[in-house]
Amino acid sequence: MNWRLKSLVTDVKFKNVLVVLGGTSGERTISLESGKACIKALKRKGYKVTTFDPKRKNLNLISKKKIDVIFNALHGKNGEDGVAQSYFEYLRIPYTHSGVISSYNAMNKEISKKIFIRNKIKTPKFLLIKKSNYKKNKITKIMIKNKINFPIVLKPVNEGSSLGVVICKNKAKLFKSAKGLFKKYQELIVEEYIGGQEVQVAVINGNPIGAIELIPKRLFYDYKAKYTKKAKTKHVMPARLTRDKYQEVLKIAKKTHRILSCRGVTRSDFKFYNNNFYLLELNTQPGMTSLSLVPEIANYRGLSFDNLVEKILLDASTNR
Repeated sequence: MNWRLKSLVTDVKFKNVLVVLGGTSGERTISLESGKACIKALKRKGYKVTTFDPKRKNLNLISKKKIDVIFNALHGKNGEDGVAQSYFEYLRIPYTHSGVISSYNAMNKEISKKIFIRNKIKTPKFLLIKKSNYKKNKITKIMIKNKINFPIVLKPVNEGSSLGVVICKNKAKLFKSAKGLFKKYQELIVEEYIGGQEVQVAVINGNPIGAIELIPKRLFYDYKAKYTKKAKTKHVMPARLTRDKYQEVLKIAKKTHRILSCRGVTRSDFKFYNNNFYLLELNTQPGMTSLSLVPEIANYRGLSFDNLVEKILLDASTNR
């Protein structure tokens, strides 16, 4: 497949692009970085670009005048969970990335993990705990019943960029962390901790384009490991896997993209342990910053950042 694409701006109906960026989630800063990088790429490609920040104005105030397409550069809540997408559908403006249902299902870790299990995709064992009926003894019993042993990973059910993620080595840490997280979140996921290699796969328009391995110097690939150069996370492209295993993880990512009915670009996050791949989650709005993984994977395949952004744009539509 030839990824060295020339600009297609003259061949399509899109000319005026609205980049939606920023927003109100905990990932606002990263969204602004992603959006600004994509704006520069689109301008270099010859598109006329305007911007919209949902923190400044409500999404229903987007004007359809002089807008052919929306490039969604939002991350996190209200940006990649189906909320923004529902506004775009209501406005009947073509937009990038996944649609309402796909975005909601992928963002909600309980729903997505159940879909993975139903489709025979390995994922760490887990249980959902709710603030409304949280009882320490009950959680302990369920963990024992489901053979979820420490260490475990505690995280919000619908948050991104590893925000709120805590690794707990014992019950004391679990209960203390849960108490803190319940001040902000209503539902949490308790998930068995899987060691091994961090492997992430990019899929564009249904086609997996590569797998990268991450070697964080921090305890795990958390927010700082993802977005700060000081964290010195090592990126290994392509991932250190045998040829067969490399193809296997690409195949699983492609299947996940399909079963969640995703569109445009996605990034699937795996752990490779004891010769098995465990899917942690699928991201429907992966980052597009200087440290982001999808652009790095694409570049390795000969797809420049500008061509990657345009490729995502040209897939835009409604009824996603």
